[in-house]
Amino acid sequence: MAEEDEEDKRPIIIKKIKKGGGGHHGGAWKVAYADFVTAMMAFFLLLWLLNVTTEEQKNAISNFFDPTHPKISDINSGAGGILAGTSLAETGAYSSTRAPAAPKTDDGKRTRKKTQREKFEEKLKAKEQQRFKDIEKQIRNAMQRSAELIKLANNVLIDITPEGLRIQIIDQDGASMFPSGSASMFQKTKDLFTTVAEVIKGVPNDISIRGHTDSVSYGAGAKYTNWELSADRANATRQVLMDASIPEDKVFNVQGKADTDHLFPNDPKDARNRRVSIILLNEDFTDIPSPPGMIDDEITEADEPVNFSDDLYEEEEAPMPSSNEGLYNKSQGNVQFP
Repeated sequence: MAEEDEEDKRPIIIKKIKKGGGGHHGGAWKVAYADFVTAMMAFFLLLWLLNVTTEEQKNAISNFFDPTHPKISDINSGAGGILAGTSLAETGAYSSTRAPAAPKTDDGKRTRKKTQREKFEEKLKAKEQQRFKDIEKQIRNAMQRSAELIKLANNVLIDITPEGLRIQIIDQDGASMFPSGSASMFQKTKDLFTTVAEVIKGVPNDISIRGHTDSVSYGAGAKYTNWELSADRANATRQVLMDASIPEDKVFNVQGKADTDHLFPNDPKDARNRRVSIILLNEDFTDIPSPPGMIDDEITEADEPVNFSDDLYEEEEAPMPSSNEGLYNKSQGNVQFP
């Protein structure tokens, strides 16, 4: 009996287990975090799209989703109504007077149609390149007509470089243009420079004159070096050109390059490294005014002719740019060292 009373007095413990997440033990935060990451991904994707799209593409996208825009076709696809999409058919396609997005070439670079101004400048550049080729032919023909100059045919190199038309008068073994170590040119050399001047004096291009030597140096301690020699030979060439009616203001610079720019770098002492270069510098067409009636920034179709005459600027000299600063290092005097 006592045992039963003792069992009745024992406390009864009831354990209640509270189910469900709460505090940091639950999983609700993972859902919120996933939403946050998704929103951030969408945000950065939007930033990337804004960076890679052009202004015209942004406007086109904006207008595409504007049902009130006048350029959106009235022909709708789907069920119709305000939520209907626009048709992809040709009659219902989005229409715009803007140029379409430029396609990409195989190398990934984006191409675009050229403006009338760009085509105009390209045509002027093409005419200049043709003028350079004509000058080369004229110089060669003039040398052919002279019994003395025809012997110097191998001493004349003419090519087109990124700077312009380069005419080089070079030495050959046994056929030097200047006495050794002297800037006083032979008479045959003077006649050759005079012939070149007669051909190029009518062109609008500025002229750069550069003297070069081989790597055969003067004796140790010499006061007169290849620097002075190359500059003096270039300056002597300038004087001959001016005596042949080349205007002084057409000479852009005169440079003495010594042996820093060999024609044959693998053989620094080759006689052909001794030379004088006359360069007709490319013109800068950006400052030339557009022809009447041309809209500079108007984009033309591929087969649409550019609105300017083919013989424009053909007879008259094209105006030169107001300044050549930034294109070349302009000399403050007649002779310039690099």
